[in-house]
Amino acid sequence: MLNNWFEKISWHEIWIKTVLVVASVALIVWAMPREAGSFNFKTEVGRPWRYADLTAPFDFPVYKSEERVKAERDSLLKDFEPYYNLNRDVEGAQVRQFVKDYSNGIPGLPSDYISIIANRLHSLYQQGIMQSGEYNMMDTTRTIRVVSGKTASTVPITHVYSTVSAYEQLFADPSLSSYREQLQKCNLNDYIIPNLAYDRDRSEASQNDMLSNIPLATGLVQHGQKIIGRGDIVDEKTYNTLESFFRENDRRHQTESQLSATILGQILYVSLLITAFTVFLSLFRNDYFENMRTTAMLYALIILFTVITSLMVSHTFMHVFLIPYAMVPIFIRVFMDSRTAFMAHTTMILICACILQHPYEFIAVETVAGLMAIFTLRELSSRSQLFWTAVLVMGAAMLTNLSISLLNINDLDLKLIDTGEYQYLLLNGVLLFCSYPLLYIIEKAFGFTSSITLIELSDMNKTLLRRMSEVAPGTFQHSTQVGNLAVEIARKIGAKSLLVRTGALYHDIGKIMNPAYFTENQAGVNPHDSLTFIDSAQMLISHVTEGIKLADKYNLPKEIKDFIQTHHGQGKTKYFYIKQKNEHPDEAVDDLLFTYPGPNPFTKEQAILMMSDAVEAASRSLPDYTEQSIRELVNRIIDSQVSEGYFRECPITFRDIQYAKTVLIEKLKIIYHTRISYPELKTERSR
Repeated sequence: MLNNWFEKISWHEIWIKTVLVVASVALIVWAMPREAGSFNFKTEVGRPWRYADLTAPFDFPVYKSEERVKAERDSLLKDFEPYYNLNRDVEGAQVRQFVKDYSNGIPGLPSDYISIIANRLHSLYQQGIMQSGEYNMMDTTRTIRVVSGKTASTVPITHVYSTVSAYEQLFADPSLSSYREQLQKCNLNDYIIPNLAYDRDRSEASQNDMLSNIPLATGLVQHGQKIIGRGDIVDEKTYNTLESFFRENDRRHQTESQLSATILGQILYVSLLITAFTVFLSLFRNDYFENMRTTAMLYALIILFTVITSLMVSHTFMHVFLIPYAMVPIFIRVFMDSRTAFMAHTTMILICACILQHPYEFIAVETVAGLMAIFTLRELSSRSQLFWTAVLVMGAAMLTNLSISLLNINDLDLKLIDTGEYQYLLLNGVLLFCSYPLLYIIEKAFGFTSSITLIELSDMNKTLLRRMSEVAPGTFQHSTQVGNLAVEIARKIGAKSLLVRTGALYHDIGKIMNPAYFTENQAGVNPHDSLTFIDSAQMLISHVTEGIKLADKYNLPKEIKDFIQTHHGQGKTKYFYIKQKNEHPDEAVDDLLFTYPGPNPFTKEQAILMMSDAVEAASRSLPDYTEQSIRELVNRIIDSQVSEGYFRECPITFRDIQYAKTVLIEKLKIIYHTRISYPELKTERSR
């Protein structure tokens, strides 16, 4: 098979697929987290360890918990003495300024009060004055280091003043308090400014030296030592050891070389998976590559959900079970097929698992969820199917997660099961309900036609169908009958029955423009009697072109337009073609004037419609309906279509065609079954 594939594939296809793979890998790897070697274990104190046995791959210290380190820091900082520089020049300048300003004395006070106040200011500055804001933030039990020149002394905070308390202390002197009213007019607070300034550099250096003496580790785990076994309960000590291991591992893997190795590993891993998926499509679904909308949707879904997973892992604390991965197989199953849906889902899950790094639970849960989505959507025929699909996918995911949880606990104690994951899975199921509106968006964005759309188009109250039933009732009955025959064939050979039924209803829609020119709508008068054979042929052929115009006007999907174009293929209007040749034997006949524009059928469903349409129309002209006449009619028409090459471009087999013949014969026998003639009751006279 591979040899045949390599022989058939062209360099142009190889180039396109290479570009597609490279672009997909680049987008996915670009979005993936860069935390090289990081671990994404989820651990809680009191819960069992659900992963494999963990052994130390290197020596690492057991760090203290952040709470413990913070407590020790706070305890040590209580004894920390911040540094303040004493500026002695401030005192001299302020006292001299006061004496100068009041050299003539203070009104209402004896002249010796100038020296008394100067002495009091001297005493305050000797004690030390700080900014009121800094002073108020100090604990009254604290001490500070006052630096004067080259010496530093420890001073209780209660022995120094703020600018406010210094001013109040000035009036606490009995000799000055009696003259408070007169002194307040002197604005003595202008002469009280801080002479103690905070020394940030020296204080921070001293604080860092003090904190550096706090040991951050309480022990050492050696290489090869078992950290925890699967199923063991995580206690406080083990939890702290695990956190220390994760912390040390992250620290060790922040180097540039390790980051490069991580990116290289991601590129190789994603490239293998995307390439494998591309090869699968090339071998088994190569027709998808011929349709860019199909290819775009497949790779876009894989990239989109991988990017969402990367963002959630990197920037949120929510569990990835919240992401509705089952939407991918739902969308692909609805618009394509089950095998492609499964392969795309598996590729996406394995790539996302690489982001999580310890993913066996994730792979198991999401694989089962994807399979359930595919199983429940064998053929989408109603909106309720999507509802039940969401319910069943959610239930399957929960049961799978429960089974894995039970495997990881040593005791049948349901309290040990983490219920948080089930909350995310429940929300996941709720998000799956959004599949229905999203189906419509994808359908319009990528040009697909869903089963829901086909069901809606099959509604007999649709404008075109209702108009056909009123204007061309014979054509309407013919289309309905063709649809019934085609559906039975499609079911027999595994084709899309809903698609072929909808196509059958619309395939002759162009006849409503000139219904009287078609036999099934005539009532005695045949307008072809007044036309030439060429004009009559052109009138019949026009129902295809007119049908396409109506399909464009009413925005019918491309799949339905294809049925309109291909139900006659590139066949001829044989009746008028033969008439023209017989009555004008000496004239050259232009075959194109009697030939439908086509193209010939290129899907199995279109071939089914062509056979059903031709047989149903011809069956109306049979003089008698016997099994032999019906069988001969069906074989003659379909064998003629095969011999004329109408089915060369569609993937229908001789076996399928034989089944189609059998179905048509059996159905026509039932439709045209002759009734029994009832005998007349003889009277006495007739006897």
